[in-house]
Amino acid sequence: MKVTYIHHSAFCVETDGKVLVFDYYKGDKIPSCVYQGRMPEFPKETPIYVFSSHSHRDHFDTEVLKWRERYENIHYIFAKEIKKKLGNSVWRRLGLEEELREKITYVKPGERYEVDDITVETLLSTDSGVAFLVTVSGRTIYHAGDLNWWRWEGEPEEFNAYQEKTYKEQIALLAGREMDAAFVTLDARQEEDKYLGIDYFTEHVKFRYLVPMHMWKHYELIEEYRDFPRNASIRDKILVVEGENQEWKLK
Repeated sequence: MKVTYIHHSAFCVETDGKVLVFDYYKGDKIPSCVYQGRMPEFPKETPIYVFSSHSHRDHFDTEVLKWRERYENIHYIFAKEIKKKLGNSVWRRLGLEEELREKITYVKPGERYEVDDITVETLLSTDSGVAFLVTVSGRTIYHAGDLNWWRWEGEPEEFNAYQEKTYKEQIALLAGREMDAAFVTLDARQEEDKYLGIDYFTEHVKFRYLVPMHMWKHYELIEEYRDFPRNASIRDKILVVEGENQEWKLK
């Protein structure tokens, strides 16, 4: 299995001749944090599955719909909230063919879907949309989207309590499963609370490899996190991100 970190929370996973792309967006959409990562290119007949966890501009880009012009065997798995964003006016403005609508599967939290021979399970995000649990060719891939233990100083205690409760409930649904690759949020903006979500995940979920994401280029946090004494037993399972378009080949 080959994994390419494109940027932010966007990853490309290649396995058994299939390509899975998670939360791609063009890297210049957030002026305060511009990325240069690029989507790898593949032969036009390659089966491509494009996942978008929710409609925020750092997780979804209508550009992915134009990939239909390049790849004849492409399918989209979008959180249902994205359907509202893709109204008829957007469809016309982008000049998209009507047949493309049949290539989109809209998903809701807490459901299971079969897309070709890929199984897609969804969790409820603590922010917006869904998290994905994807089983393909005997491998299980978890992509959190914006499912995280979001605790913010200054927010009402009711908000922070909801975040904790909901995050723990959703992660509990992964009990007994092992992730071959897990893409998990580590956001420096949470300051002293930035490790809450990833800590809880590593304590309660089995995984072979974990890649922190959503870091706004604060890649130094990964080495810091790996070096905590509490992570000694999983240190080598946490992959170090150093920059856009980094690749790993995972056994």
